[in-house]
Amino acid sequence: MKGLKRVRAAALAIVLPLAMSLAVAADTQAQGPLLEVYTAFLGPDDHFNSKGARLTQPWQVIRQDRANFHKFGIRDRGDEGDRFFGSIANRNRMEQMILRGTIDRTAARRIVNSNVWITVEVYADFVNVTVR
Repeated sequence: MKGLKRVRAAALAIVLPLAMSLAVAADTQAQGPLLEVYTAFLGPDDHFNSKGARLTQPWQVIRQDRANFHKFGIRDRGDEGDRFFGSIANRNRMEQMILRGTIDRTAARRIVNSNVWITVEVYADFVNVTVR
């Protein structure tokens, strides 16, 4: 009986990681291809809109960063470019893309309240945002 339990445990140790890898691969395909990744520093200029009002949502700050980068030429040292948010139509989609993607609550607070480095993974319908 002990031998059978060891064989089952060994088989499970082999099969379970394989099944998990396949599930992750299927999920990745379901979300569509990664279009691009960029890193940006969210500095003081990114926390206020064009009228000088303080931004209160993470998607607003990230959107302002991309508008500053593409439209106004205001760039923090180390900001990377991207092709996707060069389009005003795509910048207008930022809120929905963040809502469909992932952003940690702590990261969202840090984006709104601090000057932080972010990495953004851009997919067709959503973005994943992490704070470094």
